[in-house]
Amino acid sequence: MRLRRKPWIDQAIHDFDDFVFPKDRPASEAQKGEWHSLFGSEKPLYVELGTGKGDFISQLAEREQENNFIGIEAQQDVLYQAAVKVRDKGLSNVRLLVFDINEIETIFAPGEVAGFYINFCDPWPKARHAKRRLTCRTFLEKYRRLLVPGGRIRFKTDNRPLFDYSLEEFAAVGLEVQDVTYDLHAENRPDNIETEYEHKFSLLGQKINRCEVIFP
Repeated sequence: MRLRRKPWIDQAIHDFDDFVFPKDRPASEAQKGEWHSLFGSEKPLYVELGTGKGDFISQLAEREQENNFIGIEAQQDVLYQAAVKVRDKGLSNVRLLVFDINEIETIFAPGEVAGFYINFCDPWPKARHAKRRLTCRTFLEKYRRLLVPGGRIRFKTDNRPLFDYSLEEFAAVGLEVQDVTYDLHAENRPDNIETEYEHKFSLLGQKINRCEVIFP
């Protein structure tokens, strides 16, 4: 569902210019290979693809102060809400980008990323749209080039067909898959951080699928 446009956010987003790259000042090749310098530390860098309203990344960054995090979201109106959460928590280890994930190799250098989080991405259910799925092999090869050796993707979705498709794609490009579950919440993991969609879907009784993928 497309959100109603909020024009005032185009100006208000600049309240967060110290940690947000908005659509009128986007991340570019100038940042490629320079993210450690921009954070001012050599901490491992993790990237969430599709940050949404920021529940996940703000909680994760608060819990893992030893890491740096970048959240990428296509919709600026949505990312604004994530920025508010990051500011309210006083987090210095987060940067937020309004950006098209298709162009991800223009802003990260090979081996610059320690891991990716993909949470409840668009399933693109029609077969002709399979190449748009963030777990298709085209994207996986991009991630492979950007990740450090042994880097990981942590993937969650409520969509079982997408999950099954993703497992097939992981195998097709020779990736190791670990920690596969088809009902995450039944396991009551104390370290699980819910996204906005995850909370909504679990309340509706939908099972959450999760796995970790290792890039050798």
